[in-house]
Order: sequence, then C-alpha cells, then structure tokens
Amino acid sequence: MAESREEWIKKRAYALWEKEGYPTGRDFHHWEQATKEHDALKNSAASVDGKEIKAKVIRKPRVAAATTTKTATSAAPKKTTRKVASK
Repeated sequence: MAESREEWIKKRAYALWEKEGYPTGRDFHHWEQATKEHDALKNSAASVDGKEIKAKVIRKPRVAAATTTKTATSAAPKKTTRKVASK
C-alpha cells in the first residue's frame, strides 16, 4: 500500500526535526523542506512505456575529516651537529 503525500511529508519532516536535534520553532521549515523534497522526487519520476519509474538516488559516502598522526620520529625536531672550531 502506497502512503499518501501528506503521510510521507509528515514522516520526512519528523526525520529532519530529529536530525537537527529536536529544535523548537522550526516545524514550518521542516514541513516546507519535506514538501519540496517530495515534489522533487515526484517530478523526477520518468514514464517508460506507460510505466512510472522513479529515479534512483545516489548518495555520496560521508568522508571523515583527514587526520594526520605523527610518529615519535617525525614529531621530534631534527638534530643537527655543528663542528666547533677549536683554537
């Protein structure tokens, strides 16, 4: 059974609210964003031979921030030796 447009928007708006950490006073923003997402998905559906095919959403994987770890040898300053002229 396919869910109604309003039910889909309600679930998506709730998910957006949860994702943002349950902020107060942003319900209208979440509802509007969910509505736009629903309409964009609906409009992206293509018709082939009279059958409706929905576009596949490809998500990029999240990449963690690059961190560099320094080893004990690379973190230590380089030592240089000087020859001292003796008199």
